[in-house]
Amino acid sequence: MPLLHQLRLLSNDLEETRAVVAQAFCPHDLSLANARSRLDTRYHAAQVGGIGLHYLDYGAAVRVEPGELGDFYLVEIPLGGASEVTSGKQCVIADQNMGVVLSPARPVETRRAEGSPQIILRIDRKPLESHLYRTLNRQVHQPLYFSLGLSLDSPAGRSLLSLVTLLRCEIENGGGLLREPLALARLEELVMTHLLLGQPNTYSETLHGKESPPPPRAIRRAMEIIESRAAEPLTVADIAAEVHVSVRVLQEGFRRHVGCSPTERLREVRLRRAHATLLEANPETTMVTSVAVRWGFLHMGRFSVEYGRRFGESPSTTLRRSASEPETNPRP
Repeated sequence: MPLLHQLRLLSNDLEETRAVVAQAFCPHDLSLANARSRLDTRYHAAQVGGIGLHYLDYGAAVRVEPGELGDFYLVEIPLGGASEVTSGKQCVIADQNMGVVLSPARPVETRRAEGSPQIILRIDRKPLESHLYRTLNRQVHQPLYFSLGLSLDSPAGRSLLSLVTLLRCEIENGGGLLREPLALARLEELVMTHLLLGQPNTYSETLHGKESPPPPRAIRRAMEIIESRAAEPLTVADIAAEVHVSVRVLQEGFRRHVGCSPTERLREVRLRRAHATLLEANPETTMVTSVAVRWGFLHMGRFSVEYGRRFGESPSTTLRRSASEPETNPRP
């Protein structure tokens, strides 16, 4: 069961359920679809930075009417059963192949069948719109609205699911990733970027449209930022905003002038810093995982492969070598 140790509510009481869930999301009307049925609510929740991850199962068929959402977006991922979700003029049957994305200031009504637990991703409006602004490098005037239906079988849907799974596993296992600013910032950026680029919205045309190439000085400045601030929770959107271009323009400029993406360049710099950290660390008190997470690497398997390709040995081998021992045959 998702987020088992983050239990917030077990209840058969309609009013208690409504009050607790309203605190996490917004005021709403909650009613049983069948007055003779019995509510059996289970609610788990955890907050990671600006992202909330929730598990909610009413244990009965219910009708939920929040009206308009507050200043947040919801990504609802069904784990079973089915729900009829209506928002404005759109209506979607949500099941294990189809999730929903709910936007602020849009009226919502949900009829949820019995046996329809779901994972809910809650993203505050301000950080998501700020990320959109930095991605586009322009002021956001029109409200950001998403299409209601989210295909969980599509490439974009599967990518988002993998990030939600990673977030869930880190919460459940008490992983160190969530305690490291670099890793946490990267995870939040990945979730918001996948949502903006993968789910149709009012800015999709602009996000995927053609733009002018960046001036060379912008690329040089971006390189300087990456080298000097790799230890900070720096994202590609942050870099693009500082050099006054959009994320896509920065990415295209890097591929043209540097031969890689800004993400790859940042990863290379952090890989070098992780290597230096391991060389200087005490193997009795330091773990490879902690060093990798400290430098923003979210996936240990990929970190080990990239590290071995770059330095010709495993991270654990580097850690075992004495900090005073001269490095032999380093790769350029």
